[in-house]
Amino acid sequence: MADWDLKKLRILRTLHELGTVTATAEALHMTPSAVSQQLTGLARALGVTLLEAHGRRVRLTAAAQLVLRHTDAVFAQLERADAELLGYLQGEAGQVRVGAFSTAIPALVVPAVQELRRTHPGLSVAVREAEAEAAYELLAEGSVDLALSLAAHAPTPRDPKFSRVTLLADPLDVALPAGHPLAAEPGLRLADLADEPWIFGSSGPWSQITTAACENAGFVPEQAHAAADWSAIWAMVAAGMGVALVPRMAMAGGLGAGRGARRKRAADGVALRVLHADQPRRHVIAAARRGSEGAPGPARVLAALRQAAAAQPPDGETIQSS
Repeated sequence: MADWDLKKLRILRTLHELGTVTATAEALHMTPSAVSQQLTGLARALGVTLLEAHGRRVRLTAAAQLVLRHTDAVFAQLERADAELLGYLQGEAGQVRVGAFSTAIPALVVPAVQELRRTHPGLSVAVREAEAEAAYELLAEGSVDLALSLAAHAPTPRDPKFSRVTLLADPLDVALPAGHPLAAEPGLRLADLADEPWIFGSSGPWSQITTAACENAGFVPEQAHAAADWSAIWAMVAAGMGVALVPRMAMAGGLGAGRGARRKRAADGVALRVLHADQPRRHVIAAARRGSEGAPGPARVLAALRQAAAAQPPDGETIQSS
């Protein structure tokens, strides 16, 4: 394969544009002899004659014209590469990989991606669903650039491998059957539900969050049914099989939000109540490998995630009875 030296190709292209070796030398801040030497070297490397005498000047051969056609294409591609690289360095292009637990995807990640598509269309986000603890494993092995997890299931802030940012404290509301005696009870507390049958996961983060919240309220919940899928939990509550804690983000994302969703909850036979007196919360964090959080791409995605977190419904906006 021929040796396509970019510096020498640039000299050839400049000679083609300016017409003389002297003008080329002046434009490139070289001596005329240096220009001639570089072009002689290029001709030798390519194995063709590039210049021929034409009176007191030189002109490009047909082979040189062929080389220039490809040279223009090469330099155009390099210009595009330079522009794309600059965009990457400024956080305007490239790809950022995000690992996130299920309820964080519709509530935080999707709004962040939608905003980035509007403001930074050259920056793409690849999303990978992962349980809260597994997200850190993906982050540590380099499979994702940012991990959305829960503070209760993440390494400590002192862990030297990761940098953490708290996104929000996600309130946990309680779902009761619509006809439950406590469904319209004013000032409902979590402790008032100590004798109720509970529905939560048999293991994993949600099981730990539910039991910890109840224990903080002064009781150990009786697990009547085990489920991790929110639609399954919702259906069992509607059927009068028990009560459950529901994260506010699950309502804003997968289970729906807004006035229409509130009517649907009532029709589904579920009363969703805000526990003002002893409202439990789960803390949602974003993490990056320490030192990488300042890279332009991850920094822009993190800013969009913070914006999505700030847009989450404030306390008290969830329906209180149906």
